[in-house]
Amino acid sequence: MRRRVAIVGYAQSHHQHNMQKTREDMVFEVCNEALRHAGIRRDDVDSVVTASTDFLDGRTISSVFLSMAVGAFMKDESKVEEDGTFAFYYALMRVLAGTHDVALVEAHTQSSTMNIHQVSCYTLDPQFDRQIGVLNDIAAAALQARMCMLSHSMSEEHLAMVAVKNISNAAANPSAHRRMPKVTVEEVMGSKVLCDPIRELMMSPISDGACAVILASEEKAKKITDKPVWIEGIGSCQDPYLRDRNLVKLESLETAAKTAYKMAGIKDPSSELQVAEISEKFAHEELMIYEALGLCREGEGKKLLEKGTTAKGGKLPVNPSGGALGADPVCATGLVRVVEAAKQIRGEAAGYQVPKVRRALAHGQFGMCAQKNMVIVLGGNGS
Repeated sequence: MRRRVAIVGYAQSHHQHNMQKTREDMVFEVCNEALRHAGIRRDDVDSVVTASTDFLDGRTISSVFLSMAVGAFMKDESKVEEDGTFAFYYALMRVLAGTHDVALVEAHTQSSTMNIHQVSCYTLDPQFDRQIGVLNDIAAAALQARMCMLSHSMSEEHLAMVAVKNISNAAANPSAHRRMPKVTVEEVMGSKVLCDPIRELMMSPISDGACAVILASEEKAKKITDKPVWIEGIGSCQDPYLRDRNLVKLESLETAAKTAYKMAGIKDPSSELQVAEISEKFAHEELMIYEALGLCREGEGKKLLEKGTTAKGGKLPVNPSGGALGADPVCATGLVRVVEAAKQIRGEAAGYQVPKVRRALAHGQFGMCAQKNMVIVLGGNGS
């Protein structure tokens, strides 16, 4: 990238079920806190990009009702559908283009106001699968999980081990939804079956939450903070519809990762990254994500888990914050991963800080079985 761009401020809500706030209050508070964290005012922001979806907001052109809450009045403002990392990407392009110097990115979902799994069918092929009315995100994830288990000799216990790792990590994160510090493999495997082999604790919780990130050009970033988190690489890719792709591999994520690594100059991610924050909506996805990110060979994701490589104290911790299994405010989940990765680089992840983080990876996804993927590589001043 010819023009360097950095994260200079961020904030997120305490994600929870049925947050006793309006959507506007929830969004206003995180945007205000992000500005405070960066040490700037609304007047210093040139552009605002929000992320949500009309299906989950329950109203069309939903961003129009949030323009005041995000501080977009009389500013260049736009909305991106679905995951917050795609709004992050759009804001980044605006700053890279030189048309803006400081951009605020916001993402949110108030999941408790409707059944998020019921509307997930709208990410299916409208001419075929959607018309049949059989699949939603949980059923599709169950098909994918079973196919992976059969193809790679994964057991239900491996899925439970992922859930235990992330849910336990979430207990140390004050922003996380789930609070189960002593959760066990037996407890996960004994939780309610939603669609075999997916159990309740192997799936992300239904969370209300919001997140905001402030980006700045290199010149502005150096004036705003002495701890900028630089965007070193970014890549995105989208898969075809569910029935037109290989469910055992996350091919779009693999493509997105290669693009981000090339931009960041990363050749061996398992040794050049110190931490990864990924969006695993279901436990089995984390093992697939390991492979797509090039952290191991195909079918060997379970080995990283068994060896403790991705544990909080392992060689390459994955989701020390708890990940999506710890909290899933849907459209904000990917942007939360960006914030958590940035916190690790700045040394601000109190209670779950990984030592000596120079480079971190953030991953966002949306759609049936991780249909759309975004990979962002972040680095500190010494990376």
